[in-house]
This record gives sequence, structure tokens and C-alpha cells, in this order.
Amino acid sequence: MHRIFRHWSAALLFAGLLTPAELGRPGVPPRSQPPEFFVGPAIEAAEKLPRQRSLLISHHGELILERYFNGAHSKQVANIKSASKSVVSALIGIAIERGLIPSVDTPLATFFPELLGAKADQRKQQITIEDLLTMRSGLEPTSNRNYGRWIASSNWVRHVLNRPMVSVPGFGMHYSTGNTHLLSAILTKASGGSTWKFANEALAKPLGMTLARWPRDPQGIYFGGNDMELTPLQMMAFGELYANQGRANGLQVVPAEWVQTSFVPRTRSRWSERLYGYGWWMRELAGQRAYYAWGYGGQYVFVVPGIELVVVATSSSNPGPGRGSHRRALDELVEEKVVGPIALAAGLN
Repeated sequence: MHRIFRHWSAALLFAGLLTPAELGRPGVPPRSQPPEFFVGPAIEAAEKLPRQRSLLISHHGELILERYFNGAHSKQVANIKSASKSVVSALIGIAIERGLIPSVDTPLATFFPELLGAKADQRKQQITIEDLLTMRSGLEPTSNRNYGRWIASSNWVRHVLNRPMVSVPGFGMHYSTGNTHLLSAILTKASGGSTWKFANEALAKPLGMTLARWPRDPQGIYFGGNDMELTPLQMMAFGELYANQGRANGLQVVPAEWVQTSFVPRTRSRWSERLYGYGWWMRELAGQRAYYAWGYGGQYVFVVPGIELVVVATSSSNPGPGRGSHRRALDELVEEKVVGPIALAAGLN
């Protein structure tokens, strides 16, 4: 990574076997108030959550906490669920930079003329790449109650495009994984390969990692916006990439302008005050604007630029009782045990 990571052992620190000075980077004196002052309470809170699998914290580009829970370990991949949408967004930004996709204003019909012919609702001709990125396509969602019928269909792309229009494109958020699956289909056509191949060449390789294969639809298109599998450290590398304006290892992996425009609020969830940009959620945490990739069950990559903080959390993605309360407890942990104390120490709240 462009930023230097150092693995600190919170267990040794709090057992008194290492001092904050001994944990500092070689040749660099420790800060007057070292960042690990909040790590103990964060670990204690995470240990009380039976669905918690990992918690990683990077501050000023240094990995100050890497802890696994309930049998999880560092090499174990996590199904990041809908946090995959933020990765797909990054791939779209790279594809536009390379000229594989003209722009975010490119109509969807450019890539699927055979499926959006004269008999289709003409409003579908107005749907753009940006509308897909921001969940404003206007197509009836394939998520939630429609999800099972969609993934049981014989052609996922056609199924999405055949959904009726529920609003005018570009107006109103209707969260749907079908939107990001269309983006994966577009990446497949534009790159001449597959979304997995493009993701590894354009994103993972510059970060020094390899992405595992993830599920595909009946036509072989990699699932866009769900079921990608990354280790928590790979998730951290992705978060640090966005915290560092798209740079890693001396390379501009994602265009800096794409990172900035991805974090511009474009719409708002119908069910909460959360805002949404290009595949990234955003909200206030302890007075700080936070941008985050969010997956079902409690899979998170938080980027908090104002305090140079990245937080990764993974959780059990299995349905079941306690999932909702776990997510709320995890949100509270990140805000009250991590973001709040760091912002307070920096005099920002």
C-alpha cells in the first residue's frame, strides 16, 4: 500500500507487555497521545457481539488494530455482500478513465440495444450509467421481496431490464442489486473479458492482492453488487485506497476525481437519513462525515477523511434473529468507541 501499514498487537499492548513507544514506527517518536488509547474499549465491545468476525482500524495510514472473533482468522474470506457495490463503482471509474465506457452519461441502451427495443418502455432509453450507480434507474427493484424470483430466472440481465418502471430515471432512489448487476454486464462487454478478470488486472493487482472468483449468473456474468469475497485485510486495502484519493503503491489506481465524485451525495434512502453517491453510503458519525461500503449482516468499510480513519468490520452474513440488533450495536461501536474518541482527541467535537 502507498500508506505504510504496521501490525500492532492490541493484546500485547493491553497486557502490558509492550508500551506505546515500543509500538511506534522505527525512528519515529510516538505521538503525544498515541492512537491506541481507544482500542481497548473497541475490542471489549466487539467481543460481546456473537455475530462479529473481525474489526480492523487504520489511523493516519497505520493499521493499529487487527482482531478476529468467534473463530474467524486473517486468511478467511468474508462474503462482503452489498459492499461489493462500492468495488463495482471503482471498476466503472477505472473503465471510464481508460475510455472503455464513454462517461457516466452514457445511456444503458448503448450496451443492450437488443433488450431495449421499440417495444420497451421508452423511459428505459433514458437510463444512464450514473442512474445505475446511484440507484436511480427507475426500474422496479430486484432486491428484497423480488430477489429470489430474480436469481431464479434464466437470464438475470434480461429479467432486470424487463422490470416495469416505477419512477422517472434520475429521480428517487430505489435500491436494487439489479442495477449493479447491469454494471457488471456492461464491464464484461466493455472490457472484452469478465468483471473478475478486469477487477484483478485493474484494481487488485496494483494493490498487491488477488480477488477470488465469486458467483456468476446463467450467462457467466459475475454477480454485480453482491457475494464478492475478500479478506478483511483486502477490504482495508480498498478502504485505504479511497482514503488516499485512489493512490496505492505509487500508482493512481482509481482516478482521484472518481473518488471525489463518488462521495458526492446524489440521493437519499427512502427508509433513513443515509445519503448515497456512486456506490457509497454516507452519514455523520460523531460529527464526522463518513463514507462507507455496506453489506448485509454487518460487512463494512468506513472511510472518515476528516480524521484519517478507515474501519473494517465483518460479521456473520447468515440470516437469523439478532441480525438487526447486531448491525445497530456495530454502528454504535464504530461511532462511540472509535470515531468519537479520535475526533475528540483531535479537538474536532
